[in-house]
Amino acid sequence: MTQEILYDAIVVGGGPAGSTAATFLAKKGRRVLLLEKENWPRNKTCGDAISGKSVGVLRELGLTDALEKAEHGEVVGITFSSPNGTVVTIPFKGSDGQISKGYVCRRMVYDNILWDNAKRLCDSYEGVEVTGLVKEGQKVIGVRARDKAKQEMEFRAKIVIGADGVASVVARETRGADVDPQHTCIAYRAYYSGISGMNSTLEIHFVKSILPGYFWIFPLEHGIANVGVGMVMSDMKKGNVNLQKAMLDIINNNPLFKSRFANAKQLSPISAWSLPFGSKKRKVSGDGFLLVGDAAGLVDPFSGEGIGNAMTSGKIAAEVADEALSFGRTDAEMLAKYDQKLWAEIENELKLSYAMQKLGKIEWLLNFVISKAAKSPKAREAIAGTFTNEEAKKEYISPLFYLKLLFS
Repeated sequence: MTQEILYDAIVVGGGPAGSTAATFLAKKGRRVLLLEKENWPRNKTCGDAISGKSVGVLRELGLTDALEKAEHGEVVGITFSSPNGTVVTIPFKGSDGQISKGYVCRRMVYDNILWDNAKRLCDSYEGVEVTGLVKEGQKVIGVRARDKAKQEMEFRAKIVIGADGVASVVARETRGADVDPQHTCIAYRAYYSGISGMNSTLEIHFVKSILPGYFWIFPLEHGIANVGVGMVMSDMKKGNVNLQKAMLDIINNNPLFKSRFANAKQLSPISAWSLPFGSKKRKVSGDGFLLVGDAAGLVDPFSGEGIGNAMTSGKIAAEVADEALSFGRTDAEMLAKYDQKLWAEIENELKLSYAMQKLGKIEWLLNFVISKAAKSPKAREAIAGTFTNEEAKKEYISPLFYLKLLFS
């Protein structure tokens, strides 16, 4: 079946990047079709932490109240432990010096907030999987799709926005598969209840057995926690690491966590996913198409957080698409403005995070920084700054930063 309606844009994928792009574009008066292969609400394997950048875009969409009303966990700081077992908790502080809060929200809940908002403004289908692109020469002019009943469909648009995740069909058919082991993280996670010692902070633990990866505990609602491990794919292969086994070994045998998990209950299977880091610049636009979120490969290489850049890229894609439609041009040269705006917004931060990721591989440095922070309020403030602003991150990768820590 061919859909004769010509849309201004088709957005493939209804996650944070896709729903954000579709919403902003529809608010500009454009006719948008939003396609999602799953049925809502749908689960998505993730660490579930919602960054300040995400909340900023959520605020522009008018959805912060919806997040507040939904089931979620609230965090007021971050807890680190070093390979030698030193633990330090650092509060989140706003520009006014007061304690600020962050959110941890299951993707089944968070993504559904964005999807419900988007579908009120766009034509939308769920349970419809995009299987390929429609092209005229090299120009993308639509998509081929299939519903759950195996009915074939075709939709046409002036622009196609690929927001279909790490296994993106839009990306594969426009630039080819691009899985770089040095710029891709593998992660495992499960939900637990009954973990002792949680203190309303994001816990990031640099456990010696999985360096240069880390183990996390992120608190959700009702005493539930998202628990997982992550490691760069090339490091996993180099060390021949079975990451799922390593995760269970930390929970069951590591002195810092064995007693904390003694009465814990695993609530879900351990699930794996891959995170394409933005430390590698991939092709994100071309003749008739734009790529956003994981389809573009924009995950922060230090924190592993991807929702913030996904939503940011969705917003920028909508701006560029609207401008291109106004000029009646959706060619590669016109849509290359997306590359310019996107990298101007996030590239410096990604470069700094990549440098921090590299520093995180140095065991003695992790021990030094975290032990110093445990003893020094000034050091804690310095490290806290690396999670709140880009200028502080620049300090973190400078040798002078560590000299300052020595004398703080």
